[in-house]
Order: sequence, then C-alpha cells, then structure tokens
Amino acid sequence: MEKNVLNTDLTGKVAVVTGAGGVLCSMFAKVLARAGAKVALLDLNEEAAQKFADEIVAEGGCAKAYKCNVLEKESCYAVADAVEADLGKCDILLNGAGGNNPRATTDKEYFELGDIEADTKSFFDLDKSGVEFVFNLNFIGTLLPTQAFARQMVGREGCNILNVSSMNAYTPLTKIPAYSGAKAAISNFTQWLAVHFSKVGIRVNAIAPGFFSTKQNAALLFNPDGTPTARTGKILAATPMGRFGNSDTELNGAVLFLLNNEAAGFITGVTIPIDGGFSAYSGV
Repeated sequence: MEKNVLNTDLTGKVAVVTGAGGVLCSMFAKVLARAGAKVALLDLNEEAAQKFADEIVAEGGCAKAYKCNVLEKESCYAVADAVEADLGKCDILLNGAGGNNPRATTDKEYFELGDIEADTKSFFDLDKSGVEFVFNLNFIGTLLPTQAFARQMVGREGCNILNVSSMNAYTPLTKIPAYSGAKAAISNFTQWLAVHFSKVGIRVNAIAPGFFSTKQNAALLFNPDGTPTARTGKILAATPMGRFGNSDTELNGAVLFLLNNEAAGFITGVTIPIDGGFSAYSGV
C-alpha cells in the first residue's frame, strides 16, 4: 500500500470521514487508510462512498461505506452505532461534508444600478431556502456528526476532530455570501469545540483549503482548449505563490500533521490556511 507523506502512524485507530463520496474527502479517506486507520466512509450517496471504500480495500486497507444524512440527527447516531459495532469506537472524525448551492449565489460580483429590474440574480434575489441549505449543510452537517461520534471519544486520550473550513472564512469570496459565512462559522466552531473538549482527551482543529485544481472544478478554471479562464487569472494574481495547490500532497500533509499526536499534540483550536498566501495577501 502506498506510504503516507508524513510519518503519521494511525494503525489500530478508527477514522470516520463524512462527505467521503466526494473528490477531496475520498482522498482524505485513502490517506488515513494508508496511515493504518480503519476508515468509515460516510456519504448520502452510498454508492459513491462504496466505490472509494472498495478502492481502499483493493489497496490492502480496511474500509467500510455507510449511507448517512449529516442533516439528520437520527441518521448520524444510527451510523455511529453501526461504525462502533463494525470497526470499533471512533478515534478520528473528519467532518468533510459541505458545499455551496446556486440558489445562494449571485450572478455578479458587484451590485449595479438597474440589477433589480434586470434579468440577473442579485443580492435581493438570493433564495432563503438556498441560503438555509448552505448554512445547514456546512454548519449543522458538522455539528450533528460531531455530536454522534464525539460520544465515543470523550475520556479517551489521543482522539481528534478535524473540520474543513475554507480560506474564504478569512476573506469572503465574491458571489457566495452564504458559503463564505458558513465556513467562517466552521472556523469559529472549531475554536469552540477545542475549548469545550480540552479536558477529555479530544483535540479539534481545521484545515482551510485555498484553490486547488481538481476534476470537480476544472471547467471553472480552464477553458476547453486548456487555457486559463479569467477567474483563474484573478485567483493566481491574488495568490503570492502564483499557482494552484497540489491536493495529493499539500492538503494531505496538513491532515496527517494535525492528526499526529506526537507532532501536533499541543495544537488545538487552530484553522490552518493551505492557500499559497491567498488569505494573507492584500493585493498591493
């Protein structure tokens, strides 16, 4: 089985990954398995989670897929009980479920006179249910799995909760107010949880990915002929390192570091930006 990029040994630990049917969280599940963890892959799309669980098993790892709706408490608790019965008590919870929705996104970066009457989705046209969905998916979709699985962690040293924030939690991106606000809430919640669980053996941290080029967002970043889109030009101009991140190493390295109880044992309540300097750059 392929070796992990850091010397983080998770042998014998049970790791739970929500949103594991997606591009990044399936990658995180594989990284945890390669470090020796028994991995539970949770997703509303069980078929997608099963595909990646099968790939982990084919590599020689231990993995099992579960259908879970992170917006329903009963679903989270039922899956938590099933994971404990199948794999053992949860040692690591990676809250990766989240995302945005077009109903909570404006068409334009800047509001201009006449936009209300024009055929464009402005701030005033944002859909209440769409905004609620984005907030719930990101924040409630982190809170409920944490309630379900942290019950298995309390009082056991060396347990970890790792949340997924975003660099737009620091400075909101244009067009996506609900998603930016929801990720800011995740960073704040990470600090709150870290303090709350500090006496019972649980460290709580988060990663804040910047811009990474994946299959999922390739159409937004590159034209069909492979040339960069206008948005890519703006992103790279605002990224001091002048490139996209490499998710295979530069996200995974941060995940393994924060879960390493020797290297990061005194780190809790932090959100690490992995963004090539994007969140630090003022533009001048």
